Amino acid sequence: VAIGLRTAAGGSIAGIEETSARALVKLQQVLPSRLRHRVKAFQASALPVPLSPTTNRVDPDVLTVIAAACRDHERLRFDYRTHSGTSSLREVEPYRLVHDRRRWYLVAWDLTRDDWRTFRVDRMTPKTPAGPRFTPRDLPPDSEIAAQVARGAGEATWHYRARVIVHASADHVRSRLPIPVDVEVLAEDRCAFEPGSDHPEMLALYLGMLDADFTVIDSPELVEALHKLTSRYQRAIDTSEELRAEARRWPSGLRRT
Repeated sequence: VAIGLRTAAGGSIAGIEETSARALVKLQQVLPSRLRHRVKAFQASALPVPLSPTTNRVDPDVLTVIAAACRDHERLRFDYRTHSGTSSLREVEPYRLVHDRRRWYLVAWDLTRDDWRTFRVDRMTPKTPAGPRFTPRDLPPDSEIAAQVARGAGEATWHYRARVIVHASADHVRSRLPIPVDVEVLAEDRCAFEPGSDHPEMLALYLGMLDADFTVIDSPELVEALHKLTSRYQRAIDTSEELRAEARRWPSGLRRT
């Protein structure tokens, strides 16, 4: 409980910091000495990552309204502001709230789009009262929902994407990349996936981590980045080999400094 309160004090819900801090102080006053020292050790050693200045904190009342609609299987109407700044009225069947440490997301069935959608809660302004009840649809396990939201949140802001065919197994690709990816199996030793990044140069570096041959499909920015990296690496190799050759030409006691 103490660790949870300490974490909440620096969390993404607006107005909860002071309440969490007060509750933590009261809790520490009644803890046994042994546990109080353990909590203090945690506080002294744990360093939270500060929220980004662009992170919009969520109104706890908004979270409460959404959570109640999820629990009671009631339709939810809300004004939604997209990444580009446009607004629209949405009506959904809400199912799950997902928290990724910096933002809250709602996983819901969009009645207008007739499909599953994920919404950032800090961009939602719910309309009250809630709509009529609905019959819940079948859902995948919560762990799969959370993983899908995490992938979508990371991919949503990528500026560059590419389709890449890798001449290796899908398991090999998954094990070599730093984040979870959806990999399409083409054959036992061939697969495809669509990586993304803010910069094509960073994407080229990620592909170098695969330790396998690959083919880039329809992404000139990535191909250009690969050309640049190839030239840079080749210059480094050439310079290193020249220095080694020069060192071999000079006796050890006469090498130039």
